[in-house]
Amino acid sequence: MRATHWTRTLILGLACAGLLAGCGERERRADAQTAPRQPIVTVSADQAVSPVPAWRPPAVAVDEDNQAALRKRADAALKAGDLYASADSAIPLYLALRAFAPADRAIAIGLDRSVALLLAEGDAALKRIDEEPLALRDAHRAAAVARAVAPEHRKVEAFLERLDAADQAQEADRLGEEALNAGNIGEDGQPGGALAHFRAALESRARDARAQQGIAAAESALIRRAELAADRDDYAGAERWLAKAALVRPKMQTAADARGRIAEQRQQRIRRLRDEGIALLPKLRGIDDARGVLATLLRIAPPGDPAAAELRERIELATHYGLFRPGQVFTDATDQGGRGPQMVVIPHGAFRMGAEPGEADSSDAERPLRNIRFERGLAVSRYEITVGEFRRFINASKHRARASRRGYSIAYDERSGNLVRRGGVDWSSDYAGKPAADNLPVVHVSAKDATAYAEWLSATTGQRYRLPSEAEYEFALRAGTQGRYPWGDGAPPAKAGNLTGALDVSPSGRRWRNAFPGYGDGAWGPAPVGSYAANAFGLHDMGGNVSEWVADCWHDNYRRAPRDGAAWFNPGCRTRVFRGGAWSSSPAQSRAAWRQGSSADTTNGRLGFRVVRDI
Repeated sequence: MRATHWTRTLILGLACAGLLAGCGERERRADAQTAPRQPIVTVSADQAVSPVPAWRPPAVAVDEDNQAALRKRADAALKAGDLYASADSAIPLYLALRAFAPADRAIAIGLDRSVALLLAEGDAALKRIDEEPLALRDAHRAAAVARAVAPEHRKVEAFLERLDAADQAQEADRLGEEALNAGNIGEDGQPGGALAHFRAALESRARDARAQQGIAAAESALIRRAELAADRDDYAGAERWLAKAALVRPKMQTAADARGRIAEQRQQRIRRLRDEGIALLPKLRGIDDARGVLATLLRIAPPGDPAAAELRERIELATHYGLFRPGQVFTDATDQGGRGPQMVVIPHGAFRMGAEPGEADSSDAERPLRNIRFERGLAVSRYEITVGEFRRFINASKHRARASRRGYSIAYDERSGNLVRRGGVDWSSDYAGKPAADNLPVVHVSAKDATAYAEWLSATTGQRYRLPSEAEYEFALRAGTQGRYPWGDGAPPAKAGNLTGALDVSPSGRRWRNAFPGYGDGAWGPAPVGSYAANAFGLHDMGGNVSEWVADCWHDNYRRAPRDGAAWFNPGCRTRVFRGGAWSSSPAQSRAAWRQGSSADTTNGRLGFRVVRDI
């Protein structure tokens, strides 16, 4: 008798029954008429017991008087498909008749047909086990009968091998399901893992549905681990689990579909973090909180992700510019329904303030040369404050400007070519004392008048406006250059600004005695704001048109000056600083480092101002 991995069969009694060759008639008769001494026991290699008991044929008494009737009953039972259920079934009857008449060919044919039908029923049961798990028991019942009837028949042996393979598959499936329920998927090929058991089941039974379902469940478990890792923002871990899942059923799209879902989840998470970080920026401590969000985003985002880059940029902008961007132009609404001056956001950065050692026409007042760094951007008025803008301030605040109170200012006299004292001249006058157009830069204003305008603008807009510090003014004037003049070194380029050019001519035909050779700007006196090209920061007339008041008090040099670029202001000081060349400034006074001090009450036709706003 052949033994397999799953079954070993011990046949006691009936060993020579039925189709077994080489048995004597005496032995067959004894077996047919006497119950076996021991039951048939089917065990696995690890002593697992068969799910059905051994089959023993019911006793059937055969003699000359009843053998004909028993033949008819056996044939009828075979035709009806009643094979082994009782003593009136085909196989018990044929076995008894075979023992009584071993040479009878008709009986042998009947028994062979019964066994063939028995094996067909067993195979049909094997085919149903994927849909009906209890069908395996039916196959075992057929096997128990076949073992008792013809254990060494080749077709019986073949059936028993098929049953053995199904048993091995079922046991492997059971072990695989236990391992899967215990979380031991065996994705790395561990012998005791679920996948190893399910694959062993398929080796035993190629189309075992239970094993295929188990493998699919194992794949799903790996995908679930990937999803849980993604829920923890561990997308690297999720990818590792997905890679393992993809090896389970490489021809299926399941893992690829899961990878797509997790990738979309990742992108949604990245976008939510970006939006969350941006929403935090305007809040108190928002920049620090947004940096924390960015750290999370960078951890989960792939390299070069645009959302991460956007949040990083927005945090950088918020750090240095608040809610603005460098180069942005804006105006603030006033509480009276108007708008403040146009403001330009200039970038944060660093520069070298003052004159280089040995710079021509420089003085010790412009030294020592020092490095200034601004960690935050600044909004600077795009143009010098105009007559029209100053008029709105005067009308709204009822401020009385210095020149208006004292009744005169210093205006340009065309006949002499000098600046002279002239009565009735104030902020509403042009450089020569005539009524000024609203688009001209306001002149004939003192440092105190300029400060009063900035304070009024702060009150009416709710934002902090002020005069620029010297350092801020020079940084904005240079706009990234580091030469002798605001535009760099050498002669001014065309349309650089309203400067003293050798080609300029006054209304009466005067020319400048000390001017830039070959340069002409077409103006004599201040021009309407914005008439000339803006500098690299988008600011107009920083180095020409009119000189401008700044917030600093006058000091003879930069020793002990603030290192952060703030205004060097001493309360009660009487001498203030103005910066930037004017329409009548010599080339020496048009240098980027040039500075001058004057009484805070000074007013004249070449001195105006602009404002800055903190952001």
